Amino acid sequence: MLSRVANSIYWLGRYLERAENYARFIDVNFNLMLDLPGDLKEQWEPLVMATGDSELYQSTHATYDMQEVIYFLAFSGDNPNSLISSISKARENARMIRENLSKETWEKLNETYHFVKKASENKTWKKEDPRNFFESVKSQILLLYGLADSTVARTEGWYFRQLGQYLERGDKTSRILDVKYHILLPSPQEVGSPLDFLHWMALLKSVTAFNTYRRLYGNIDPSGVVEFLVLNKYFPRSVFFCLKEAEQSLFKISGSNGFGYSNSAEKSMGELRSKLEFDDVNDIISTGLHEYLEHLQVKINHISNQINDNYFQIKDNFVSQTMEQG
Repeated sequence: MLSRVANSIYWLGRYLERAENYARFIDVNFNLMLDLPGDLKEQWEPLVMATGDSELYQSTHATYDMQEVIYFLAFSGDNPNSLISSISKARENARMIRENLSKETWEKLNETYHFVKKASENKTWKKEDPRNFFESVKSQILLLYGLADSTVARTEGWYFRQLGQYLERGDKTSRILDVKYHILLPSPQEVGSPLDFLHWMALLKSVTAFNTYRRLYGNIDPSGVVEFLVLNKYFPRSVFFCLKEAEQSLFKISGSNGFGYSNSAEKSMGELRSKLEFDDVNDIISTGLHEYLEHLQVKINHISNQINDNYFQIKDNFVSQTMEQG
């Protein structure tokens, strides 16, 4: 496969996953604001921090007003990671490799792009309740995933998209957990209160994990939430699950049998995946969750750079993609 084609497919996977994550984060945070007591300060700042774009936001905004944050995260063309920027870049990558996509996938992505563009023109962020828009974006991207599952052959291109999607998902799960856990962690007198429950519920819903968590763990407990979102081997949005799937995609791309490694990206991925496989949640929390998650994010960015070096750095003139800000 040509490096420029592989590059476009990989970033198509990352940008779609990023857009779906942003839509879900904003939707959940909006719902949380409706449930919180009226005198509690609106907590939109943590959402900007979770995306890694605080510095960019602060350079143009003085406050964390709800409408300003929603515009910045969803509709700002100046934010390279915004929902509309991610959808636009996903569509542009798809356009360059249309012959590698099914007709249904391209048409749905094109439809989603025009839906988001129209919502931007209609100033959806100024609506009193914009949740329908974000619900629709989530549904359309999940439908895209379903179309791809049903219509795309499991060849090299498929695994590049899976690789991008799962690396992006693992990174975003670690970021939302890091920020929500530390900034929204209640004061001692609030532990176990309805307010405490609302925050933990919002965190789990941010990664569509609430119902699954309750079935497996029952009561919401901080260490249980960390274990579930970082180390669980079966939940599709846990960091470990994402790294395991990304590693399997690398093996399929290189044609290796999974014993040892065939390049630097596989080596780094295997090291990180095996570390998580044997990590214990009590050790993670006692030694510092923030430091642990920060280390994870640095490692995931490093792996992304190594994937770029191993597979995309052929002397072609193709569009450079937006690397995740850390």
